[in-house]
Amino acid sequence: QVQLVESGGGLVQPGGSLRLSCAASGSISSINVMGWYRQAAGKQRELVARIGRIGTTNYKDAVKGRFTISRDNAKNTMYLQMNSLKPEDTAVYYCYTASRWFDSADYWGQGTQVTVSS
Repeated sequence: QVQLVESGGGLVQPGGSLRLSCAASGSISSINVMGWYRQAAGKQRELVARIGRIGTTNYKDAVKGRFTISRDNAKNTMYLQMNSLKPEDTAVYYCYTASRWFDSADYWGQGTQVTVSS
């Protein structure tokens, strides 16, 4: 079983940046897919970005060019660098793991709140 713990959320002004971290309880080197979902109040959870074991990435159109997903297998940690944040990025962000690219999540983190507001 893998435990995931997110950190790095908070309150930021529009145009600002945050870096989210997702620390795993064990080695992530064999985990095929890791990624981030987000859920805004009153809305469905949506996929933001995912990364494969060898570095293949995929992003939601709305965050392309602003967000960067990465993983450090040596530190058992995945990151989401978020730049040029907008109020519509406000949500709870969840990290997850999956066995294959289009599979449902095997494990979830507890979530971290990101609020973009002036």
